[in-house]
Amino acid sequence: MDIISAHDLVVGYGRTEILRGLDFAVPEGRITAVVGVSGSGKSTLLKTLAGLLPPLSGGFDFAGRPVNYRSEASLRLLFEQIGVLYQGGALLNSLSLFENVALPIRMQHPKMPEDMVRDMVFASLAQVELAGSADKYPAHLSGGMTKRGALARALVLDPDVVFCDEPSSGLDPITSALLDDLLIRLKETFGMTLVVVTHEIRSIERVADRVLLINDGGLRFSGDYADLAAADDAFIRTFFLRKDSHDDA
Repeated sequence: MDIISAHDLVVGYGRTEILRGLDFAVPEGRITAVVGVSGSGKSTLLKTLAGLLPPLSGGFDFAGRPVNYRSEASLRLLFEQIGVLYQGGALLNSLSLFENVALPIRMQHPKMPEDMVRDMVFASLAQVELAGSADKYPAHLSGGMTKRGALARALVLDPDVVFCDEPSSGLDPITSALLDDLLIRLKETFGMTLVVVTHEIRSIERVADRVLLINDGGLRFSGDYADLAAADDAFIRTFFLRKDSHDDA
């Protein structure tokens, strides 16, 4: 089953089209990697799918329902069904890790009893192996812990889809590989659907079930990772032959 289905989607800013004519699907319970060179529009597409940037034209369905950016009810339903791991983590320095993870609960369910909030936060922290760090502040977390803490915040309301914007950015290779393993474990253990924006070739090879390859304002490839090897396209071969990348997203 496809949880996201885009049809003739055009994304960008104002009158400037960044990506056009996008038709693709995101299957449920799998990891879809959105990949491409620096500045290709990966994060712009992610913002649109996460309800943060209205499409210029076309649209997409989420869980079988069209997303209407002009409807507060439609956007509210989308926000209730997704979690977002922002690039860099975006934890608030003035709050403990516990309070950072509790933020989505307090915003969407302000009257929830505190014992329930606590149970949900610690369950989410346990999923990313940070239950013992709940009282720490972001300044005292390593880069990997910050990313896992931000992932716990994205998971705390049990979303249908988790969007991850460059989760490995700024991490050393060992920590990056551990984060990849965590994403795979979340998919395999809990059946989570993840959409991961990345330019890290090693991460793509490790985690991706499906790939959306963006190039020159459109989709160069949309399909299972296993099918990339058979793609008769010089750009695709060149892109995936790179074993390391230091581009910015």
